[in-house]
Amino acid sequence: MIDFRPVGYILGRLLALFGASMALPMVVDLTHGNGNAHAFAISMTVTVTVGCLVGIACSERRRRDLDLRQGFLLTVATWMSFTAFAALPFLLGAPHLGLTDAIFESTSAMTATGATVIAGLDSLPHGVLLWRCLVTWIGGIGVVLLAIIMLPVLGIGGMQLLRNSDFNTLGKVMPKAKEIAFSIASVYLTLTLACALGYVWGGLSGFDALTHAMSTVATGGMANHDSSFIGFSPAAQYVAIVFMLLGGMSFVRFVQLGAGDPRPLLRDSQIHAFLAIYLTLCLGLVLARIDNGERIDETALREILFSMASVITTTGFANADYGAWGPLATTLFFCAMMVCGCSGSTSGGPKVFRYQLLTSAVAVEVHRLYSPTAVTLPRYEGRTITPEVMNSVMAFFMLFFLTLGIGAIALVLLGLDPVTAISGSAAALTNVGPGFGPHIGPVGNYAVLSDEAIWVTIILMFVGRLELLTVYVLFTATYWRG
Repeated sequence: MIDFRPVGYILGRLLALFGASMALPMVVDLTHGNGNAHAFAISMTVTVTVGCLVGIACSERRRRDLDLRQGFLLTVATWMSFTAFAALPFLLGAPHLGLTDAIFESTSAMTATGATVIAGLDSLPHGVLLWRCLVTWIGGIGVVLLAIIMLPVLGIGGMQLLRNSDFNTLGKVMPKAKEIAFSIASVYLTLTLACALGYVWGGLSGFDALTHAMSTVATGGMANHDSSFIGFSPAAQYVAIVFMLLGGMSFVRFVQLGAGDPRPLLRDSQIHAFLAIYLTLCLGLVLARIDNGERIDETALREILFSMASVITTTGFANADYGAWGPLATTLFFCAMMVCGCSGSTSGGPKVFRYQLLTSAVAVEVHRLYSPTAVTLPRYEGRTITPEVMNSVMAFFMLFFLTLGIGAIALVLLGLDPVTAISGSAAALTNVGPGFGPHIGPVGNYAVLSDEAIWVTIILMFVGRLELLTVYVLFTATYWRG
């Protein structure tokens, strides 16, 4: 039987800290003199109180280290509780959403998906806009820490291979988990501030610059305006392109760069592959728009670079309706959804390194066909890929495409057309946000979906952000029997 008390103690402390963060949007609303501050005051009181009570109730076993099963439970419980309490301000104040829509909005923010059911973002109180981006920002750094600290230990989807690589290359810079978290947080904050300054240079107001910087570095795509980035200056859009791509790269490499060693960043094969895929797909979009009868000028090229960066990093911002670029463009964007960013980044989706592992395994099998006596093993950056890691990657991809298919079928059965259903399932599972079709495309939102369809996308966003296996293991009898 699992001892829940160590999990509850840590969860309670985290929940109390999360509740305290609601003071920021509350102060913003008070400063602007609107009555929405009460929603954050009540939500903060409830969240902090519950967190403290849970922590106190479980404090008897606070010094016990977590085992593997408790690690899985803490990961899922933290994301679920944060999502639930993050929905309170949406229920109690503007925009006064119902329970389903409020949970969708908080899930989208916490998983850095960027999808929304809110229309009329421009008229919302500043505190609500800040809260959406703040939750996205918190979820983004949580994902990085999860990918770098927790998932390698839990052995999720081949992440144990990255434990052997990234942690060894850190050397004496980050010998402990607390120091890892502090270093990552420093890089995360630095990138956010740099992005905000870039947006100010690009003509955004101070508030828009800060909130959009949070959402950009977290690759979350939460915007303050219904038109997303369409109304922003070209300079601001170029800044977004740069920081979306940076958000899609491994933050460990940025820590190493900050420590004075740029070699790991420059030599990282995953980053090389990520940028190569991005540029190749951008070239494909140029050809697609030419084939669609369009003229390629600076505006068109900027739209291509921005839109592909937004999709492949799972950010979800939009500076154009790329759904109108023709079927070839739609296919290329769907392919980008299936790849996404690097491990240890804020991006969702399968990640580039898993495709690198699969490619290496396929290359070995092809080599064995014409050299059956040769002894060859799949390798990643010079290291042998163990059967354990390869099995974990195969299990991840099997569950990923199975979940994608089940989600799409469920959405079709709930009345959505096939394009909307398939793209919506993919956009939610990979945490991209916008899909394709007339309703959930880059210039639409998810408000038109039924409550049942909304819950399907909520589940997809949640399991996708937690790398599937972390959630699914809780549904096995073996896990609970120990």
